Amino acid sequence: MRARAEVTKRYATAYARASKTVKSQILDQVVDVTGWSRDNARRRLTTRAGEPPGSRRGKPGPKPGSRRYSYDAVKVLQTVWAASGGQCGKYLAVAMPQVLSNLEAHGHLVVGEGRYTEQVKSELAAMSGATIDRYLAPVRAQGPLRGIGATKPGSLLRGSIAIRRAGSEAEDEPGFLEVDTVAHCGPTLKGEFARTVDFTDVYTGWVFAIAIRNNAHKHIHSALDAAQGALPFPIAGLDVDNGSEFMNHKVIAWAAERDVFFTRSRPYRKNDQATVESKNGHAIRRYGLYWRYDTPRELELLNTLWPLVCDRLNYFTPTKKPIGWDTDQVGRRRRVYDKPATPLNRLIGSQILSPDQEADLLAYRDSLDLLDLGKLIDHTQRQLAKLAAAKTRRLRQSLKPKLPAPSGIHPVADPEAGQPSLDQTVKK
Repeated sequence: MRARAEVTKRYATAYARASKTVKSQILDQVVDVTGWSRDNARRRLTTRAGEPPGSRRGKPGPKPGSRRYSYDAVKVLQTVWAASGGQCGKYLAVAMPQVLSNLEAHGHLVVGEGRYTEQVKSELAAMSGATIDRYLAPVRAQGPLRGIGATKPGSLLRGSIAIRRAGSEAEDEPGFLEVDTVAHCGPTLKGEFARTVDFTDVYTGWVFAIAIRNNAHKHIHSALDAAQGALPFPIAGLDVDNGSEFMNHKVIAWAAERDVFFTRSRPYRKNDQATVESKNGHAIRRYGLYWRYDTPRELELLNTLWPLVCDRLNYFTPTKKPIGWDTDQVGRRRRVYDKPATPLNRLIGSQILSPDQEADLLAYRDSLDLLDLGKLIDHTQRQLAKLAAAKTRRLRQSLKPKLPAPSGIHPVADPEAGQPSLDQTVKK
């Protein structure tokens, strides 16, 4: 930038006094040297020409303000963010008191030790969601992998099942679940691979997930039975997509035997199941990643992972819930959301739990160690990646189309690999 400033200073006076043709030539030279666009170069030359002699820059920029939050607070914030599961700033600001309380209760943060002091604690409690996001921007991780959908339509019973659309009146108590399956197939749907059945309560956002071997009826039944036994509230309704794993007589009979209301979404309208679809990305794909899992050991690890993830999401991760519609200042329709709250707090606020159930859930939450929970999740993910990452990459590579060699060039055999190498070529 210093060199560019010198170039601008050198040509500014000549540019201001030059004719139109000469100005164009000067702009060409400045653009070639600095790499700026012509508009940017023209603006800088004009600004520099209007400055008094001897000045080093144009209009003075804003003076740097004093740092509101200390360096120690930012470092502790990174620890708290990692322990919370990488929540966004808007949610972490709401969950901050509970997360700090949990880390203090289990001895991971002790006032007066390390960087954690009363001043740092008060700074963390005062941070807004936008401030948290700004300070955490350099340390956020990004997932480079992507998956593919595996829903096969089942039209046999489609006409006999009620449709639930996006924008339908929201449920006013827990128990109505959106259900979907997520395929752990890697880059191809060929062969047999594990799937995760994702149950998400619409009212509270409570999540239950279980991995199954495939989409056979007996495995779907076992997942439904497991959800019924694990959820802290009874299942009142199920909303499914049009996949054949749910659109069949046996699943409908399961719901009828238990007086469970059964609905379906419209084909190719994912927004009809927005609640569970968001959890598919926020929970299943984020923690289960995009590798191919097709062995009994990988299935076992998935079912070790999901209870840990669900505990983190249900007890410590706030969510927002749409509560209506409104218009902005120019009259455009916009969605209105309530204040973020954890699924446990929403469940307690619904007042459907007995005092004993409420006390048991709160005691279980207090017994969870967020930092140890994160370590167990990370350890399980590393085991899954160790088993599945390499084979998934090989499978993805094998599916790429084989490009023919350019005319007159032939691959040379690689003696170590025992196959032609495209990196070493010679002319015919």
